[in-house]
Amino acid sequence: MANSKYEYVKAFEQPDILLPNTWIVVRIDGRGFHKFSAKYAFEKPNDRRALDLMNAAAKAVMTELPDIVIAYGISDEYRAVMYPSVQNLRDYMSWRQVDCHINNLYNTTFWALIQKGGMDAKDAEKELAGSVAADKNEILFSRFKINYNNEPEIYKKGSVVLRDGKKYELVEPGFAPEAVDEDSAKTVEELQLSKTQEEKDRKRRAKARITVQHVDIIRDEFWERRPWLLSNKPGKIPKEP
Repeated sequence: MANSKYEYVKAFEQPDILLPNTWIVVRIDGRGFHKFSAKYAFEKPNDRRALDLMNAAAKAVMTELPDIVIAYGISDEYRAVMYPSVQNLRDYMSWRQVDCHINNLYNTTFWALIQKGGMDAKDAEKELAGSVAADKNEILFSRFKINYNNEPEIYKKGSVVLRDGKKYELVEPGFAPEAVDEDSAKTVEELQLSKTQEEKDRKRRAKARITVQHVDIIRDEFWERRPWLLSNKPGKIPKEP
């Protein structure tokens, strides 16, 4: 379109740049998910097949893109969010896991009222309106002999996808170094060396085994035992015996 009367349309292009030195979180939405779940007759309130499929997709993406540090799956939304501090990032992850628990407790109770209690959706919603967690636990146990604490962790805590397990050494709680901004104090030559190291780190991350875990990411212990998640380092790989 060079030197043509149509070139003005380029003015609509906006050079939006993501804020540097922030933690970028991308949330992905399942398109037409209600129709998809109906077509394949997903089990209610949770379908393990679908969750395993989504976890497998997350592992494939992390394998293809070694720069991704961690993935967490519970929802079906998409957006790019930039968080300026480690605490902001951790609070975001905590919020998602708390939301996972709240939604799953509601859905477990809701579908128990329908599938085991003979209610329709409208009556079940009315029954749960204004209820708190203790009320839902009481309904599950007193009416249906369901102890929510015994429900699978994948439903209560969601799925955490990360490079862990046999490849990266876990650190004992209380001994993990804090994440710091090392680049701010480096010279140009040191930063150039850092670029070379970054490429080595990417290759190292690409070799690490990706696992799916259903664990508590709200408490400090999860992060303290895995300092590589927040340090921008690939993690220490133990030597083979």
